[in-house]
Amino acid sequence: MSTAPLKVATVDGLDEISERMNGTKVDFDPGAPPPFNLADIRAAIPKHCWVRDPWKSMSYVARDVAVVFGLAAATAYLNSWLVWPLYWAAQGTMFWALFVLGHDCGHGSFSSNPKLNSVVGHILHSSILVPYHGWRISHRTHHQNHGHVENDESWHPVSFVVIYCFVSLNQDFAVLIPFPMLAYPFYLWSRSPGKTGSHFHPNSDLFVPSEKKDVITSTICWTAMAALLVGLCFLIGPIPMLKLYFIPYWVFVMWLDFVTYLHHHGHEEKLPWYRGKEWSYLRGGLTTLDRDYGWISNIHHDIGTHTKATKPVLGKYYREPKKSGPLPLHLIGNLITSLKKDHYVSDVGDIVYYRTDPKLSGSSILE
Repeated sequence: MSTAPLKVATVDGLDEISERMNGTKVDFDPGAPPPFNLADIRAAIPKHCWVRDPWKSMSYVARDVAVVFGLAAATAYLNSWLVWPLYWAAQGTMFWALFVLGHDCGHGSFSSNPKLNSVVGHILHSSILVPYHGWRISHRTHHQNHGHVENDESWHPVSFVVIYCFVSLNQDFAVLIPFPMLAYPFYLWSRSPGKTGSHFHPNSDLFVPSEKKDVITSTICWTAMAALLVGLCFLIGPIPMLKLYFIPYWVFVMWLDFVTYLHHHGHEEKLPWYRGKEWSYLRGGLTTLDRDYGWISNIHHDIGTHTKATKPVLGKYYREPKKSGPLPLHLIGNLITSLKKDHYVSDVGDIVYYRTDPKLSGSSILE
């Protein structure tokens, strides 16, 4: 690795703001403290949004599970290479829908019964090789620290020092397409760059001692599902299992990474990330983005829309999502543009913005 001194990109984020202004007067700074608080936002949310209906939630589970098995049975019966690619796209999307339902179990929005949430969450997430409690806990950490450069759990920006090491070691593939869209299983095993631990290990620093039993339970369920898949490979053959399960699994992974990444990246204007005294739960949350996924919105239970009801309160802090066609093909452009430009943030400063490393943005992989 080169021993050349590192150049610090910014001290306090002011130069990024200057770049965005580009010599013109700007009447809104997304990094400025908002004139409202969490109580104002909560008051704007309609009361029916707070109601947890387990029967309605279970009806979504029944619908999605029926579609999953129906797609598998119909495609296996037809067994045509004209049908298999359509099946992979559709089934991978349905695996993603199952994940979203398990996600809601983890948040407690599926029902007000923790035992029901845990049972349903384990069944849904284990079926797609996700350790329910391990991920639930790390996802809680993400929401408690969203928008914080160091403390956020997933899809947080890397520092200049980290990206410098990637480029110096010729490991820039790790931040280029398609790797970020395949990252989720690797994240489950070893977390994000710069962090240690695993979602499967009860002694990981992700968890406190009181959570060990939960983590062990989920790891056992994950292992049981993995063993079932191995058994099915022996029973019906690895190629049929590849076509029926494993290719859709990777489509699901791409959906998960695609949606999650674009919930925190890819806006036309640069959005701030915080650390130190400038970070707060509210300011971090205001950097997230709603997205319109067209027909997919209903299939994946509107996971792309979080804040529309609070638009009157949020004002310019709400970024209206671009209207999608039947399929959200327009978001592919947002993804590619962001991955070409949003590479790292400064190692110092309490309000920072993504910057571009020319060695990465010029890669043919992203062209």
